[in-house]
Amino acid sequence: MTSRFAALSRAELAVLVPELLLCGHLIDRSGMAHVLGALGRPGMTGVAIEEWQLASPVYTRRMREALGITGDGVDSIFKGFQLDIGAPPQFMDFRFRVHDHDHGEFHLAHCGALLDVEPMGPEYVVAMCHDIEDPTFDATALATNPHARVRPVHRPPRTPADRTPMCAWVVDIDPAHEPPKPHPDADVVAHSFAARTELDPIDPEGDGRHDYSGPLLNDLRFSDFSHAALVRLADEVCLQQHLLTLGFRFAVQVRTDADTALEIARKQFAGIAGLTSERLRKALGLGDDTAALARVLRIHPVFNPAGYSAVEASVGMSGGEPVVELRIGRDSGAVADGAWAALLDPDHLEPLNALVRGVNPRFFVRAAAADTRTLMIEIALSAMPFVEASEVAITRFSTGATFSFTDRGVPLPLTVL
Repeated sequence: MTSRFAALSRAELAVLVPELLLCGHLIDRSGMAHVLGALGRPGMTGVAIEEWQLASPVYTRRMREALGITGDGVDSIFKGFQLDIGAPPQFMDFRFRVHDHDHGEFHLAHCGALLDVEPMGPEYVVAMCHDIEDPTFDATALATNPHARVRPVHRPPRTPADRTPMCAWVVDIDPAHEPPKPHPDADVVAHSFAARTELDPIDPEGDGRHDYSGPLLNDLRFSDFSHAALVRLADEVCLQQHLLTLGFRFAVQVRTDADTALEIARKQFAGIAGLTSERLRKALGLGDDTAALARVLRIHPVFNPAGYSAVEASVGMSGGEPVVELRIGRDSGAVADGAWAALLDPDHLEPLNALVRGVNPRFFVRAAAADTRTLMIEIALSAMPFVEASEVAITRFSTGATFSFTDRGVPLPLTVL
């Protein structure tokens, strides 16, 4: 099935891809507050470690294949970081240095995640910058070279409180280093429909970069990529989000029960869906009418890629008023996986209400029809705006909610081939 992102222009996609990376990063801002309430700080830390360990090796391998990233040196590891929802550009401002194939380093000139957590106290900073990052950095590097180790030079809590760079790390590849063992439940995510979704290869025609096979660059300027490459990037980043949320739900369920995990997953869904709609609408300069909502629904990561989520959005009329008609197929890979689309039914439309109100707070959803094959939704405008969902308000706590990307000029090569 043709990607829904193919209908966007190259310029629109260059704006959209970093937005998708940032919104993927904010998934944890949406979900972890509810995990904290259910499991406390130690439980929240365990869920965060496990979800990234399960998801990041899978989607890193996918991205390497999609963009022709070959090799197993530190420069290839760093390329993976640049295209990872764990490290959205500028918000997580990674600065890399490559010494040789086996040795490199990086520091963060700006860390939006740290700025979100520091007000919560040093114990939360330690949980994120020590307990979570130690195993998850290695899990991500594992997808490129199993003998890679990512180790801190210094990291928060910051002393002094405004220390920059915020953290610094070294990466070494040593054949004598025993690779970390795969997560015992790795197959839960690695064998999902999301992990196995096949997307069209990048057409090597047209202007711009078609892959990332050249030298490591200090920054990625997405406007340098071709239209086809940007379409594939957008779909891959959406899959990263699905894979992370599958890992999240599994990690919560093994610590609670199926009903609790489902409830928390729906809250996570609502928080990130609403904020993502808002950012996508603003990024693409859209209005707040039904036509704008239909366009946001077609490109929203909740319902992409097209081959994974069987969703159609169109503008229609009901009672003489314009509405958006949303058809959610129940026989998709997303529903089979238990991903976001599976969390919607006629009695649980709260996440979808949060999503549409990111475009206009007057939108509301209602189930038009439902059976085992299809859920039909109608979205209309009310006379008065609705109060923002508490799940969206919680996610808005992150500085990423209002973060703005800037053009930092022509990227410079950090390695010589």
